[in-house]
Amino acid sequence: MSTTNIASDNPRRSLVVDAARLRRYRIEGMVRYVLMVCAGVSVLTTVGIVVLLLFESLQFFGTVSIVEFVTGTQWAPQNQQYGILPLLCGTLLVTAGAALVAIPLGLGTAIYLSEYATPWIRETVKPALEILAGVPSVVFGYLALIVISPIIRDWVPNADPANAACAAIVVGFMILPTVISLSEDVLRSVPRSLREAGYALGATKFDVTVKVIVPAAMSGIVASFLLAISRAIGETMAVTLAAGGTPRITANPFESIQTMTAYIVEKTGGENAHGTPEYRTIFAVGLTLFVSTMLLNLAAQAILSRVREKYE
Repeated sequence: MSTTNIASDNPRRSLVVDAARLRRYRIEGMVRYVLMVCAGVSVLTTVGIVVLLLFESLQFFGTVSIVEFVTGTQWAPQNQQYGILPLLCGTLLVTAGAALVAIPLGLGTAIYLSEYATPWIRETVKPALEILAGVPSVVFGYLALIVISPIIRDWVPNADPANAACAAIVVGFMILPTVISLSEDVLRSVPRSLREAGYALGATKFDVTVKVIVPAAMSGIVASFLLAISRAIGETMAVTLAAGGTPRITANPFESIQTMTAYIVEKTGGENAHGTPEYRTIFAVGLTLFVSTMLLNLAAQAILSRVREKYE
């Protein structure tokens, strides 16, 4: 090809390249703006929820003393008794019981899948856990009433038909996939060099697992625990069916209790007139639940900053 033909083709090629580059920049710009809109919608939704909770809750606290709300031991809005401690007690009782069920079982299963299970068992168990995570919470609540509650009443004849222990057990199984999945992923991400160093020193597999791998993955394990506990605090339908509807301050897990989420479900049926204190208790309880979850997340960040492991 002559020099004249090459010179005549270069401007044409440069125009094609410039057009393709311009089209790529436009597409990238559109993608950036779409992602920005998605992020903005998420932030605005969060802000809107917080503003709504604050607006209605401040109106509630304009008629009800916040000191009475925080320190009161009786929760009966129909009788103008607005002490939230019974709902807090019920929520903490169910959450603590669920943690006692899910954390040992979840961590033990995660260690087995990560360090001891064959690939075939691991590939079979993990999809089964994902199916368990996809079961609706109302189904768990119904199963708690017809399966767990009769067993508890056989062991403890004086137990209420719906009680805190029943709700704690079913919520514990509901958050079990969260603990197992996250903890197993963290354990498997521990560098192989740490395992090999332990074996080189003559340690057994159990010693390497307990004294090397688990401490190395502790930050992720703690994160899985806290995430599961956060879900347990916010669980609604299963607790509403299994725990009963009696707000009381008690440490007896075999008595009927009521959690904050269960109260919100109970009062959203439309029987309370808009603008009344009974109606605004929904938002006050929701704000309390939001603050509790936020404090738990802050505590999680503080704990993770202390136990986080970094590898080169």
